[in-house]
Amino acid sequence: MASFSFGAGNARKLASIPLYALGRLATLLIPRSRDTWVFGCGAGIGDGALALWRQAAPAGHEMVWLTGSARDARDAAALGIATIPKSSLRGFWRTARAEVVVVTHGFGDVNRYAVSGAFVAQLWHGIPLKRIGLDSPETVRSRILPRSLALRRLLAALYRGAAQRIRVLPAASHPVRARLESAFGLTDDRVPVTGEPRVDVLSQGTELERRLHARSAIDIASGPIDPAARLVLYAPTWRDGDPDPAVPTAAQWERIEGVLRRRGAVLLVRSHPLGAGEYSPPFPTERVRSLGSDRVSDVTPLLPGLDVLLTDYSSLAFDAALVPLPVVYLAPDVEAYGARRGFYGAYADVAGDDWARDWDQAADRLDSVLGDPAAWEAGVDRSRQLSERVHAFDDGRNTERVYRAILRGIDRSTKGVR
Repeated sequence: MASFSFGAGNARKLASIPLYALGRLATLLIPRSRDTWVFGCGAGIGDGALALWRQAAPAGHEMVWLTGSARDARDAAALGIATIPKSSLRGFWRTARAEVVVVTHGFGDVNRYAVSGAFVAQLWHGIPLKRIGLDSPETVRSRILPRSLALRRLLAALYRGAAQRIRVLPAASHPVRARLESAFGLTDDRVPVTGEPRVDVLSQGTELERRLHARSAIDIASGPIDPAARLVLYAPTWRDGDPDPAVPTAAQWERIEGVLRRRGAVLLVRSHPLGAGEYSPPFPTERVRSLGSDRVSDVTPLLPGLDVLLTDYSSLAFDAALVPLPVVYLAPDVEAYGARRGFYGAYADVAGDDWARDWDQAADRLDSVLGDPAAWEAGVDRSRQLSERVHAFDDGRNTERVYRAILRGIDRSTKGVR
């Protein structure tokens, strides 16, 4: 079952309003300390937050990572990163004292009750294809009075007010900037076009170095794979708490496994960490392996080790465009998903008009891409064109630009900073 939905999450937020009020009062009284930074990431120790940590660390800022699980603490310790549990009293205190708060998903990446008054750098976690934030009706759904228009307006007002705490929200390009400004209700001075720190890893070093490093990490996460094998990553996106409609039938699994065997390929399955869906073939096979968030918290550095991406509405399609990788789109519920969540532009703007609507079609397209060099190159070319549309930079220096934007934006005379 899914572990989160906007309806349940918003209900919890409404119930927590007294805690937010107390936190706001505390942050008015607790002075923030100059040159102190706290980091958090909803996906674990990784993403743009880790890239920014590594960029900022040599400057000698007082920094700590706020963790939400024992696994996060272990992963951080392995990288030599100091941590504090975000929900602890110390986590509240360090968030309340921090001059700079760095998050990738939401204020809950750190101690959500102590963010007010900080310089917030919201790095986000991918270029949105599906509508997010204020642009999506899903954002304001609640299990409390689910049909109440007044409650939805209240939730939208609360979301917009909270988003005003964001001081820097980096955008990959000017078209993406427009989406983020609309989704978070921010002015353009807060959404600089710097590129995303999270994808610098796809532009640094040589192509061979990136591929070898990625293949090594994939072997560690999923078990050793024949170096000659072609790798396909299947990454379905989150269905806002609903079950995934694209889980293959037994017959479709047979067809998928046949394509993989014929083309010497392995399918790595990465279900969304908040999603629902079982992707286990009903027969033993080494050609389908899990690469879930329980094995790899940040999959972006692994993209250069792949040969094909298979997805529906995931922002990984934009990341894969930087490699570039051919993408097979499998979207059985475009109409329903679009009606409920909405897209920026039309789905066909990204996926073309030939996306697969079921696994039978997806298997045929995958067979073609893996077996026909012309089809593979056409897929790569489509990704290159997509990258040119959504990425203003591919020089591996996005994190550096974001770091400079934060330093420029910090107001040293802010009340309470000493």
